[in-house]
Amino acid sequence: MLGRHDKTRPESGAPVSYPGQGTLVDSAHIPQRQRRRQRPRWVKITGITVAALLLGCLAFGGYWVWRLQTNITTSALGAGGPRTEGPVDDSKDRLQILVLGSDTRSGKNGQYGTPDQSSGYGQSDVMMLLDISADNNHVNVISFPRDLLVDVPACKDAATHQQHDPRQNVMINSAMADAGIGCAVDTVNRLTGMEVDHFMMADFNAVKELSNTVGGVDVCVSAAVVDPESGLRLPKGTSQVQGDQALAFLRTRHAFADGGDLGRIKAQQSFLASLTRKLKADGTLGNPQKVLAIADTVTKNLTVDGGLASVPTMLTLADRLKNIDPAKVNFITVPTVPAASDPNRLGLDEPAAGNLFARLQRSADLSQPSPATDPAAPSTDAPTAVAATPDYDKSLQPVTVADGTNVPGRGNEIGALMTGAGFTKLALIQAQPRAQTMVYYGPGFADVAADVASMFGLPAASVQQDAGVQGVQLYAGEDFTTGAKPAPPARAAGGVVAQTANDQTCQTANPGG
Repeated sequence: MLGRHDKTRPESGAPVSYPGQGTLVDSAHIPQRQRRRQRPRWVKITGITVAALLLGCLAFGGYWVWRLQTNITTSALGAGGPRTEGPVDDSKDRLQILVLGSDTRSGKNGQYGTPDQSSGYGQSDVMMLLDISADNNHVNVISFPRDLLVDVPACKDAATHQQHDPRQNVMINSAMADAGIGCAVDTVNRLTGMEVDHFMMADFNAVKELSNTVGGVDVCVSAAVVDPESGLRLPKGTSQVQGDQALAFLRTRHAFADGGDLGRIKAQQSFLASLTRKLKADGTLGNPQKVLAIADTVTKNLTVDGGLASVPTMLTLADRLKNIDPAKVNFITVPTVPAASDPNRLGLDEPAAGNLFARLQRSADLSQPSPATDPAAPSTDAPTAVAATPDYDKSLQPVTVADGTNVPGRGNEIGALMTGAGFTKLALIQAQPRAQTMVYYGPGFADVAADVASMFGLPAASVQQDAGVQGVQLYAGEDFTTGAKPAPPARAAGGVVAQTANDQTCQTANPGG
């Protein structure tokens, strides 16, 4: 017999004693193939199940990335306008996204009219600038009325490479009709003095399908509304709209307020506020399944710039928005007045509009006091540049004084100020009256324009490039009727925020609508 401590191994296959019942077979002598067959069956099943789940998740994720990516249509961010800012980090920088609603009647939108009812790329019937602060604590949604008369810069169609000349005093919604979305972006950049980082353009069908996907949006009217033109039919009070009725609520021009564009904008802002509250209450942006459903709906009807045309970027944007307090989402309409050239159109209400743009250039936080009420705050009227020793000969620079002061002989007085400062190559023209003094400059004259602005104490928002200007043009406005410098702009009374996403508003029905 073998001793207890004897290390001599028994012959292959011999039983080995162990504490307990039965005998233990030495596993070292079991063939490898036989040992594999003796593994518990549940181990195999579990392994196969885990592998199948992993493959399924990868396939599911890959399918959705592919599907959403192939849904996306892209277009150029600009149309040749100047850009001074580099690309942004979408995960942490301040973002400004131009949101456009196209009135095109092509494709699925044919049921809302014939193609000849919208020209070229279509008009931007909705134009809103979404401004998100870097810390995600402040969101501004600035609406531009489609009837607003503006100057559209020279634009190059990125698709056809056709060059379009600049246009003066035209409706802002026509900016993209000829040269595409990039021209609308360049127009907003020029108007506001800011630079749009991304854009999103949706059509009629996007509103219908999105409202269906979220299960409807609550809206309120002060009286029953029947608008044959848009098809909107609502009883007095709160109703839930989706599909065609949601689209009709956003499109109607005659149902609200006095039947103009401003009443329609207020209704659009209320609709978006209600949609924001619903998404927050339902936890939609934190639910991957709901986010995928909305993303699928939206991307099928959306055109974006190349920088936004990826699923990870869109998910990053959704992640930034999901925790924003609706009370911090501000809806603002650009201050306007009836246009002098056409009472059925709108012009900028200056200086209120300029003040708004200057505040937005500084910060997305509009709750901060303006320099007029906070002496410690930096002045918005600081000159754009200070050049003690310019790198050019002032006497050789072509400068024009456009007299829009509406005061006879005032242009000569301002011209004398220019020549006294050394700008002797001067021309004087009589111009249409305007509220605020501006400086325009052609390519290559940015430094001269900055010095002219500095000379007259003008802020950065008052200096704009214009390809149609030869050299520099000082367009003197009604704020420059006396003295050596324009009068500082008066601050607009009260706040600029019309409502927040937390406000539940009711639209005033138009009795004649």
